[in-house]
Amino acid sequence: MIIIVFGVSGCGKTTVGQLLAEQLNLPFHDADLYHPPVNVAKMSNGEPLTDQDRIPWLKVLASNLREWDNNGGAVLACSALKEDYRQTLAEATEINWVYLAGSYDTIRKRLVTRMKHFMNPKLLDSQFEILEEPDYGIRIEIDSSPHLIVQEIMDKLHQNKVQFGIIGMGVMGRNLALNLTEKGETVCVYNRHVAGSEEGIAQRLADENPDLPFKAFDDLKSFVHTLEAPRVILLMIPAGNAVDMQIEQLKPLLSKGDVIVDGGNSFFKDSERRASELKADGFHFLPMGISGGEEGARKGPSLMPGGTAEGYNLLKTYLEKIAAVDKNGKACITHVGTGGAGHFVKMVHNSIEYAEMQLLAEIYSIMRHGWGLEPEKIAAILEDWAGYGLNSYLLEITVSILKKKENEEFLLDKILDQAEQKGTGGWSVSVALENGVPYGPLAEAVMARNISARKTSREDLAKKIAFKPDPAFVFDEKPEILRNAFAMVSLINHAVGFDLIKTVSDKQDWGINLSETARIWTNGCIIRSALMEDLVDVFKDHDNLLAAKQSLELFGKSQRDLAFVVNQAMESGHAVPVMSSALNYYLSAITSESPANLIQAQRDFFGAHTYQRKDKERGNYFHTDWLSND
Repeated sequence: MIIIVFGVSGCGKTTVGQLLAEQLNLPFHDADLYHPPVNVAKMSNGEPLTDQDRIPWLKVLASNLREWDNNGGAVLACSALKEDYRQTLAEATEINWVYLAGSYDTIRKRLVTRMKHFMNPKLLDSQFEILEEPDYGIRIEIDSSPHLIVQEIMDKLHQNKVQFGIIGMGVMGRNLALNLTEKGETVCVYNRHVAGSEEGIAQRLADENPDLPFKAFDDLKSFVHTLEAPRVILLMIPAGNAVDMQIEQLKPLLSKGDVIVDGGNSFFKDSERRASELKADGFHFLPMGISGGEEGARKGPSLMPGGTAEGYNLLKTYLEKIAAVDKNGKACITHVGTGGAGHFVKMVHNSIEYAEMQLLAEIYSIMRHGWGLEPEKIAAILEDWAGYGLNSYLLEITVSILKKKENEEFLLDKILDQAEQKGTGGWSVSVALENGVPYGPLAEAVMARNISARKTSREDLAKKIAFKPDPAFVFDEKPEILRNAFAMVSLINHAVGFDLIKTVSDKQDWGINLSETARIWTNGCIIRSALMEDLVDVFKDHDNLLAAKQSLELFGKSQRDLAFVVNQAMESGHAVPVMSSALNYYLSAITSESPANLIQAQRDFFGAHTYQRKDKERGNYFHTDWLSND
């Protein structure tokens, strides 16, 4: 900690600085002692120093400030009357400013009675003339005794310092800030200043909530310097280059041991790189997945921090206050693992989310366009399903969407059928391919969005091509069978996602706890559900969801229903990519004798890639000349 006690000569900065240094167990330095002899001579002769005179003195002080900061801190008594002087010193390191303010008459009386000091009382007029009072730091009136002044400074040092700051006052950052301040924590908030588009964003949040303990900034240096080390700074900004740029702007302002948390949807490999780079610089970097959207951020999200355990412990108290809680009252947050594990887990969460959303869309399509049911009737059926243990947040919002009307018409019918995405689903597919994890149903959810985006092409082809079902075909309206198929596909979607988590966690040595991951997804996040509640216990005994007793029971009674639904949908010309892929995934996963032997033989035929034999020990490879008669 570096503290500069400043003000005009005679304000008591030396006395107060010495006492303050004793309180803080820091060395004390008097800036007057660092003036070159020529400056001392001028002041003793009653000649005011010019700005040019002070430049060498300020440079010497700045150099010493850096050294003192590296050695644990110090208290410096210094006039620092002009803002330019203070800015020169502030470039050296982070400074806690303490301004001792007093009237001209009070300070003149002190100077007249003071002995053995080279500052001529006649120079007081010039000091007051150049004095530029700051609008930052701690201001102390000098009417009290030095000991009372020091006590006031100590109180304000503690009062004015907070540890937690948020950068980015978009929807998520703003609501997380409101969430935490409502829990009684003082939060520093910062949003960049962009003339004409982003002006006073952070201050507006503070002004709109005068009863909440906000400190608002649009100046990054002031924001950082208001935070007490070790600082915890949460970035709520768009993923990609913006994160790297923000980190580079922060680094010169931070102290070793500070924590940077990336709460956006960054790609986990980028987070791994950032964690490694910042560790080398002495900082903690925590990539943290946040799920729950605007409502979750405001009322309690699911939080998935990765990074170092030491960094996590520094912000754990804050995060536990804002997180959702599970059915046992425990915060929906856990230290997922080191490095980029937090963003990896959030990526897979979103991938499961894609699949569950597409599954509900396919269910809706079957009932609306296959069975011809109105949205309100579909909503009633889905509400009934919730009573069978299939309730989830996505099911609940789907029911609400189906019921919503605008001018007596269903709003859903007015929404363009062109789904957008932000990339996390596609990243998951790429990572699954990279790690050899079968990902069919979740990959198909991404592909379904891709093909939906081709609206114009679909409309053109629909005019030229029409799927014509067999005239004898009847699309059976069987909600119970459809419900069983829905339950089975949902379970498979989760099994696929958790399989990717386990596979990559093992390779990265993250040690991700599947049961704990399921637990923090039981509330606050988008894929919270009754199924997720069950998975908390299932993963305590199994790491392969498909092999769990509960899964086997569901498969036994639902596999034929899923096959029936997929067949009916295909026969009638309705695309059900996630449901059909889930069925194929399931059938492939339970097939002991697959046709892959033919594929391996083909590979050996055209590329001499070799193969293993069933009748030989595993690990031995063979090649055949397939055109030879031998």
